[in-house]
Amino acid sequence: MSIELKKNCRYALLVPTSMGVRLTPDDGQPFHCSRRFTLQATSAESNVASVASYLGLPVKVLTTFVKGSPIARFIKDDLAGRHIDCEGKEVDQGGPWGYRHQFNLADSGFGARGPRVSNDRAGEVGRTLNVKDFDLDRIFGREGVQIVHLSGLIGALSPDTGTFCLELARAARKYGTRIAFDLNYRASFWKGREKELHAIFHEIAGVADILVGNEEDFQLSLGIEGPEAGGKGLGSKIDSFKVMIDRVRRAYPNASVFATTLREVVSGNCHRWGALMAEGSNWHIVEPREIGVLDRIGGGDGFVGGMLYAILRGWEPEKWVQFGWATGAFVVTLLTDYAQPADEEQIWSIWQGNARVKR
Repeated sequence: MSIELKKNCRYALLVPTSMGVRLTPDDGQPFHCSRRFTLQATSAESNVASVASYLGLPVKVLTTFVKGSPIARFIKDDLAGRHIDCEGKEVDQGGPWGYRHQFNLADSGFGARGPRVSNDRAGEVGRTLNVKDFDLDRIFGREGVQIVHLSGLIGALSPDTGTFCLELARAARKYGTRIAFDLNYRASFWKGREKELHAIFHEIAGVADILVGNEEDFQLSLGIEGPEAGGKGLGSKIDSFKVMIDRVRRAYPNASVFATTLREVVSGNCHRWGALMAEGSNWHIVEPREIGVLDRIGGGDGFVGGMLYAILRGWEPEKWVQFGWATGAFVVTLLTDYAQPADEEQIWSIWQGNARVKR
């Protein structure tokens, strides 16, 4: 089967997000004993969007900025360099204890030392994302969008962002835009808001065409009964995911694509990486295979971004999960947490296991 996409759209992909910056110690060192760091603009959702933007498709980010902030300027310039359009309200900082962009403190890990990531989100301006600040009829109606990618991270960030994602899904449905929803459950975001967020996630999932998540995401975000506890290993996980998806299909019949990644950590720099995707009644499975890892952060976003790119290109479904797997494997070889592919051939070479020099 294929996903029919709206024609004559200004944007192939649209993502709402809360932009921040990431600090990573140089030379793979732990954060707490480092003095030199690399700064980059980041968010999970813009990571997803970068795959399509670097490969030539028109992409747009909806976000919000701190007015006059040098960090906001850094983020805008970075997105422009990644060929991503952005639209967002400028919010007054409100003094030294007011709004700012989130900071992501990332130790990439090395060898036997696993990665450690801390998020400093106090005063995060992205929590003010409000549907009143965007003309959805213009964005979805007059400009046009083929796929909107929604993340549970943004849906659960604040009451305003939850409503924002919900209204984006409603507008997308109204104008024939396809909806991808990565559930991305975070317990700390849901604490004390379970009833409110379950209702929001249930409605978005009910109109989504593409659902991404692991077993915990489906159980805790949507209340889907999980599979019985069984054996260990990635093979068992594949079987349990199939059981889960059969239940999700019955609960959310509008969706036609369900996907997740599979990861087994051998060391900080060596993983066994796989993926599986249900498309209609068909299963497409990438058996886990060993990949080299420079920095694992962003691999899952790369998978989603690669899969969505393949769908936007109109390829046959088997290639959706293959390109997503290979894009995720590509991202973890980079110092950035987002993909910067030179071309499609670079990604397909990874899928084919061809690491020979290209001259």
